[in-house]
Amino acid sequence: MYRMQVFAPDMTGMHWHLHKGSAAHFRKYRELGRRMPVTVTLGGDPAYTYAATAPLPENVDEYLLAGFLRKKRVEMVRCLTNDLEVPADVDFVIEGYVDPSEEMILEGPFGDHTGFYSLPDFYPRFHVTCITHRRDAVYPATLVGIPPQEDGWIGKATEMIFKAPIRMTVAPELSGMHMPVEGVFHNIVLAAIDKSYPGQAPKTMNALWGAGQMMFNKIMVVTGPDTDLTDYRAVARVVSERTDPVADIHFQRGPVDILDHASSRFAYGSKIGFDATAKLPEEVTGPVIVSGDPYKAVVAEVADSEAIHPAVTRIDDQLQSQGISLRVVYVRKSERGVIREIADRMASSGHTRGVKFILFSDERTSGLDISGLSWVAANNIDPVRDCFYSEQSPGRPWPVLFIDATRKCGDLDDFGRDWPNVTVMDANTIGLVDERWHSLGLGPLVPSPSLKYKVLNDNEGAIACSVG
Repeated sequence: MYRMQVFAPDMTGMHWHLHKGSAAHFRKYRELGRRMPVTVTLGGDPAYTYAATAPLPENVDEYLLAGFLRKKRVEMVRCLTNDLEVPADVDFVIEGYVDPSEEMILEGPFGDHTGFYSLPDFYPRFHVTCITHRRDAVYPATLVGIPPQEDGWIGKATEMIFKAPIRMTVAPELSGMHMPVEGVFHNIVLAAIDKSYPGQAPKTMNALWGAGQMMFNKIMVVTGPDTDLTDYRAVARVVSERTDPVADIHFQRGPVDILDHASSRFAYGSKIGFDATAKLPEEVTGPVIVSGDPYKAVVAEVADSEAIHPAVTRIDDQLQSQGISLRVVYVRKSERGVIREIADRMASSGHTRGVKFILFSDERTSGLDISGLSWVAANNIDPVRDCFYSEQSPGRPWPVLFIDATRKCGDLDDFGRDWPNVTVMDANTIGLVDERWHSLGLGPLVPSPSLKYKVLNDNEGAIACSVG
């Protein structure tokens, strides 16, 4: 499943990502010095669309999975201009080739399934040699962007279909797995295990991070089988009760999706795992800390945010009343190092007492609900860089993990890559839809969802802040 930008009547880009199967085939054709025949199909049985996205091993044919799902084999037919076969019932067939010796073409930006723009990059040129289609062909399309969108349900299918194979081949202790749509497939994974020995939770994290496309996951929470992974508040309470913010946090470095805009380097970043399982005696490294004292809500201490630092615009501790040990600090960044400075001031003045996790977010996100905030935060962190502890707590009696989920820019954060904007409709498009709404018989006007998120952007373009 790849994206193609049209540049000419007979040429597009071929947007296959670094880690994907077609990119590996492309590299092999380049080594051989040969053109690579490529045929693109659109439509047909919806099982083909799903199979194209499925995280199958490289030696397993996607059409084999499609046949299994549709309960009958896929009838294949020969293309007209290259030696490839395609399903007989697809709506469109676009035949052509990619020449590895050619100069690549700059493609993008695109609104992407992460809810942020993927910025321009160089990809191979696809030359069209033939287009055929069925009578009354249907052109399939979808709109991706801020979740949930249609592609989120493809992710739900993958979650259900591949849980059993993962348990059989990678993590036999796995009793449940769930990927919230706020995590856009690869940012957040919630897993439950049947635990029988110490260290089994981090073992599961590493096993999953080494399993196919699960290598792109950035945030993983591992709980016991008694937790309903679809009840996010229940998961957050379990993390609050069972996770020591120092001993039970596990960091790892490795590949990340190339659409991950928060990593300091292209396609390479870090991951964080939260061990929220019940601890065995061998896993307890210090006093047993639960959500009670000293991690009790100290609401009075967080009332005066400006007294902590002028950049702090609001501190939200409402989640603590729900048994969730997370405090959100909204900031307006205007100078370098301000997040670490605020963290140190909070720690040294006792403002971290009563909480295990403190999340920093940009002031502009303060109007989002917890779902929207989770989506922004998961997109905006590179865990090893952005998760830290303060050394300013006297004796550090209450360890706190600080998480910097603010936007990173070159001038304030020494960030060496362009930072993308959130994908929202421009004002003209919103106006046109509103104007035509009633003529389409769609019922009462539904305000554009983009209106809630436009405040996250400073401009209408794809780039929020540029290193150039």
